[in-house]
Amino acid sequence: MADNARAKRLADLIREVIAQKLQRGIKDPRLGSHVTITDTRVTGDLREATVFYTVYGDDEDRASAAAGLESAKGILRSEVGRAAGIKFTPTLTFVADALPENARTIEDLLDRARASDAEVREASSGAAYAGEADPYRKPGEDDKDAAGE
Repeated sequence: MADNARAKRLADLIREVIAQKLQRGIKDPRLGSHVTITDTRVTGDLREATVFYTVYGDDEDRASAAAGLESAKGILRSEVGRAAGIKFTPTLTFVADALPENARTIEDLLDRARASDAEVREASSGAAYAGEADPYRKPGEDDKDAAGE
């Protein structure tokens, strides 16, 4: 078993090597400059690596980038092995990162909250308080009310 620090160093190295290879070394048009490696995780035994990526574009671009990454998996793994210099090169698994979808969902929720706040603000713009300006009783007021009645 490797320690977590070694797994983290290997994950960082894998992320850097794959990003550089995608930018300069792979000639696949499906893997243009719109693929970004966001995170890499390596198991504790250093046998498997999960590479998270995002693709700038629509669903068709995402599907073609996923196919391009699967076809370039062997080249990328050999490049990682050359750079890492370890006995066993981890197998690479590419997973589309859900970060853009989560960010879009959060933005939609914030837009709905802003719209709801605007409706409440508009509805309360001409409203008046239901009671007096100071709704709290003060000591001694009960005596005045009882004497006045």
